[in-house]
Parts: sequence; C-alpha cells; structure tokens
Amino acid sequence: MAQTQEVKGVATSIRTENGYTAVRYHNTDVVQFNNEKIILNTGGHKTRTTKLRMNQTSNQYDLGYRVYAKNHEWYVDFKDETLEFENNMVLNRK
Repeated sequence: MAQTQEVKGVATSIRTENGYTAVRYHNTDVVQFNNEKIILNTGGHKTRTTKLRMNQTSNQYDLGYRVYAKNHEWYVDFKDETLEFENNMVLNRK
C-alpha cells in the first residue's frame, strides 16, 4: 500500500512561490494552496499517482480534502461535501 502521510516520491517537488505552496508531480502543480484556497489540477493525467500526491499533500499540510475515484470518475470530499473533480478546481478554505 502506498504511503499517504507525507509528500514524497519520484518526480515530485515542493516549492513556495507567489504566496502559494505548490506540490509538483512531473511538470504539473497538482496542488497549490495558501491560507485562503486550494487548487487541484491533474494536468490531464488522472492517474493513481497524481491522486496519491494530492492526498499526500492534504495529509501532510492538514488541508482537509480527500480525492478518490469511483466507477472511473474522480471526486473530492471537502468540508462534509462530495464534489465532482474538475481540473483547476478551487476549494475555499475559509
């Protein structure tokens, strides 16, 4: 089973820029966040590893969301709501 508590793995980096912390997997910032919002983006690659990096980020930084797939569709649980995943979706933290 994949490790989900800490952001790490091949082709993965973390940086802070323009007031956001960004987790990059290959060439895509799969998660960007600050105190006000979280932005989720697959870069067109809906893979298990992309989803894993998103969930690792949520766990490590206590962001409170979970991304999962059901019947080949992606969903996000956030603040007691289930949302259909969309690229570049914004979750409001406040």
